Formats: sequence, structure tokens, C-alpha cells
Amino acid sequence: MSRRRDWHPGDVSASDVTPERVYLNRAQFLKAMGLAAAGLSLPGRLLAKSPFDTSETVTPYDYVSTYNNFYEFGTEKDLPAKRASTLKPRPWTVEIGGLCDKPKIWDVESLIKKFPAEERIYRHRCVEAWSIVVPWLGFPLAPLLKAAEPKASAKFVALQTLMDPKQMPGEKTDVLAWPYVEGLRLDEALHPLTMLTHGMYGKPLPNQNGAPLRLTVPWKYGFKSIKSVVKIAFTAGMPPTAWNKAAPEEYGFYSNVNPSVDHPRWSQKKERRLGELFKRKTLMFNGYEDQVAGLYKGMDLQKWF
Repeated sequence: MSRRRDWHPGDVSASDVTPERVYLNRAQFLKAMGLAAAGLSLPGRLLAKSPFDTSETVTPYDYVSTYNNFYEFGTEKDLPAKRASTLKPRPWTVEIGGLCDKPKIWDVESLIKKFPAEERIYRHRCVEAWSIVVPWLGFPLAPLLKAAEPKASAKFVALQTLMDPKQMPGEKTDVLAWPYVEGLRLDEALHPLTMLTHGMYGKPLPNQNGAPLRLTVPWKYGFKSIKSVVKIAFTAGMPPTAWNKAAPEEYGFYSNVNPSVDHPRWSQKKERRLGELFKRKTLMFNGYEDQVAGLYKGMDLQKWF
């Protein structure tokens, strides 16, 4: 979820939000969404509850699928859903390379079949101070990276979005330096919370949400969860990232959710959950502090923001 320069968290009003739906329990929710082997090469049973799930109410699908940051289709949040039909998510390949012994070009269908799907309900926090709770379908990134056998010199992972202005008309503009790129430290990429996602709400991932394959890193601000991934590369040094290049004083490489580090133009201490009227306190690491704080032990998180 890339950042829009002129949007402010106060812009969401009561008339903007979809009425909140209450999902009584996980089994009922998945059954209603028709989770089955047909659409996503999943087992013909309901997926087991993940130990990483949040118990918070899921944000309505209609809102998550129509209110998006995806600058490749426009800077207004309603434009990706209106324009993303130009994206062709099949056929699709993902190249794994860089500092590794077994580089490979994967077909997305082969990836989905190779790595068993999991469903995880994650919080997400966007830098503009809005947040969502989404049931994602995908698999941990770690097994894919380990299969490539990274070299000892590999310390980071760089990721890249598709570069094709015909499919992604926003890439004809100069709002960002295209293609969109992101990066993680290798230990962050190998963390069990980090996922490659190919579906949500029991359905294949919509184009506007990053089809056919996107990163999901729930303890970081949303723009770190790069969409429509075509390349993953191991690097020795910290790779450039799209928003850090565009505005380094506003967007650091790490971009961990941290209520004590404000954006230069607004506070990050509170957030508004889409579908709700009132703000809530922003949680350190977006509520995943117990799982990920150890990654940053001894680091100055004000400096390494």
C-alpha cells in the first residue's frame, strides 16, 4: 500500500465506510466464502486456525477490495479497483536470484502447488493512519527462499513489481521511480509471519490487491507489502526501496509500525480501522511485538525507522 501525498487520516467520514459485518466464527466465515480446492489449489477442507491470527473483527471484503493504495493504477484509493482489469495475472512467473546457489524462475501455479496454502488473519496498518484486518491465503516466504540456497554473503532480499505500463497505466506517470521495489533484511524475510499471498477471504487475490502474488509483512507499514511481485533477489547490501527513494526523510528502510515515530506531517499514535468511526491506539509493531521485537534488539528505532 503505497502512500498518497495529499490524503489525511481525517478524510474518512461516516458516509465513507461500509457497514461492518460480524463474522461469528472462522468455520462459518470460510464456509460462506467457499474455500475449497477448486479456485486456489487448496486442500478440500477448511484450513486450520493459524497461531498467528488476530481475534479482531475482519474488515468487510467490499471495503478491502475497493479502497486501495496501488499507484500503478492511480493515486486515488478508488482507482485501482476501477482500472486494474488491465492486469493479466496469468500466465505469471517469479524469478528468484541474486546471491544464491539455486536461482529459479517459478510459474505462479507451480508455486501455489509446491508450497501448502495457509489462511492467516492479519492486522495491517497503513502509514496514513488507517488499518484493516484481512484473512490472507498464502504461504510463508521462508521455504521459498531456503529452496534457493542463499549464499553466506546474502544479508537482504530485494523485491520488484511488474513493470508494464500497458497493464499498469500508472507507470506512465512520474509519481514514483518505476518499477516499484521493496526490500527486507534477510532475517525479516525468513520470519514466519512474512508471507507470499495469493488470495484473501477464501478467494483468489483481486488485481487491485496485488494479484497474483504479493508480500504480506504485518508488523510493517502497508507499503512494504509489495504487490504483483515478479522478482526476488538476495543482496549483500540494503536494497533501494520505492518510497525511501522518493522521500527518505519520511520513509525509512525498516518502516516498522511504531506509534512513537511520527510521520513528518501527522501523528502515528492513533489509527482508524476501516469500517469504524472512532480511532484506536496504534500498537507497537502493529500488535506483533512479542513475535518480532527480537529482530531489532539493540537498535535505535528512532534512527532506524
